[in-house]
Amino acid sequence: MDFVKPIIEYGELSPLLIIFGAAVIGVLVEAFVPRSARHPVQVGVAAIGVIAALVATVLVAVDLPDASGGKGIIGGEGSVVIDGPTTYLWGLILVTALAGVALFAERRIEAGVSVFAGQAAAIPGSEAERRTSGLEQTEVYPLLMFAVGGMLLFPASGDLLTMFVGLEVLSLPLYLLCGLARRRRLLSQEAALKYFLLGAFSSGFFLYGVALVYGYAGSMNLEVIHAATVNRTDDRVLLLLGIGMLSVGLLFKVGAVPFQAWTPDVYQGAPTAVTAFMSAATKIAAFGAILRLFYVAFGANRWDWQPMFWVIAILTMVIGAILAVVQTDVKRMLAYSSVAHTGFLLTGVLGLQATGALGEDQVTSLEAVLFYLTTYAFATVGAFAIVTLVRDANGEATSFAKWAGLGKRSPLVAGTFALFLLSMAGIPLTAGFVGKWAVFTVAMSAGAWPVVLVAIGSSIIAVYFYIGLIRLMFFTEPAEADAGAAVTVPSPLTSVTIGLCAIATIVLGVVPGPVLDLVGNAGDFIR
Repeated sequence: MDFVKPIIEYGELSPLLIIFGAAVIGVLVEAFVPRSARHPVQVGVAAIGVIAALVATVLVAVDLPDASGGKGIIGGEGSVVIDGPTTYLWGLILVTALAGVALFAERRIEAGVSVFAGQAAAIPGSEAERRTSGLEQTEVYPLLMFAVGGMLLFPASGDLLTMFVGLEVLSLPLYLLCGLARRRRLLSQEAALKYFLLGAFSSGFFLYGVALVYGYAGSMNLEVIHAATVNRTDDRVLLLLGIGMLSVGLLFKVGAVPFQAWTPDVYQGAPTAVTAFMSAATKIAAFGAILRLFYVAFGANRWDWQPMFWVIAILTMVIGAILAVVQTDVKRMLAYSSVAHTGFLLTGVLGLQATGALGEDQVTSLEAVLFYLTTYAFATVGAFAIVTLVRDANGEATSFAKWAGLGKRSPLVAGTFALFLLSMAGIPLTAGFVGKWAVFTVAMSAGAWPVVLVAIGSSIIAVYFYIGLIRLMFFTEPAEADAGAAVTVPSPLTSVTIGLCAIATIVLGVVPGPVLDLVGNAGDFIR
């Protein structure tokens, strides 16, 4: 048999290669650069890598060739698909990653050191913990880069095996990052263990689903799977079981009900900078993979999987909103809010092949979900970035009681946080309102009006706890025995991150047209 040299599209794959290259350089920095100089070097490598990948993504996006269904190419011998939605998701992930680098680099709020533990293996309260308390943890930057690389690969996968590799590459660094908090080490390590167990279940179900679908279609390529589902009527049980297993694996990753049980614990225990990055970027990558898998591979079987998504979307919105109402911790409240937003996004996924009216424009379900992910990312990163600033003698003060009267002590910070909460609630003139309108209208066009009614009800419940926290900040005085927390002055990196997220939240709510046009120009998935 003659050897056929594989053709690798290095130009189109350059964003992935740049990120993984930056991650490898970060590992070499850990090995060869003196500890005292590692922090600025690692921050520079990570920031330059993300910016270079973002520039490369823009260049790839404007140069995509025409293909079936839109613009794009199938590269890596069929394993990676670079099309309009892929490049948009890459850009959004990289913008979130740049915010993550800025938050990771924050040192002012912890008296000159980062929020990450000096030595991850040190037992909390031990002599080793005290001895390494002043050390700088710089391994987080290559870990962040590897996670970003996996996130870029995940929604661009052209076959199930590549998708599984992307799932693992994005997940493994996040397990480690969740356990590196400098304060509340036991809570952080518990979060890492729980996230690892969640990820193990997710990967196991996903891999079992890959095996079942391969047994049905005889291939792991998404295009071949689509052709098999169109042309074959036998072995339906094998196909449906495979779809179910793949769904479980992906729904674990986005924190949908009933797979959300430990998600709030992970959000609460992880370093807040990690939570900010993880909550936004992981959801972007995972929903990109869900859209590609169910629209490309299983689009012809939508009557088989849509009823399941109806039920899961309804449960996710209702349970996420109701459980958020009873929380007394800001991070846990935002975690359950994230669960509810997963339900809203699944509502948009239900609108396969449907279009809805958004003002004078028509948006497809793919465009609606991409726009919602954009609005969600900015609001979530900005909200968690503000959580890092509210502190007392014990570190971050996330109890509601500590936030009472924050509007009087720091009106700018409280007002910005209120803006992010209003966007999450979907109040008009914020980005969240346009995002919800988009996903609701495409779901209505697809006939999923019962899901939309539940979504509207869940949004009303969400308004209650969002407004409740705003009322607490501006109209409630802290109890005498439980004095309110103070706001720490952040570094310019964190300040710029919060400011840009706030500006984006306002602009996307007032003039969403340019971003909607950008999403529309991305086109559809190619086969």
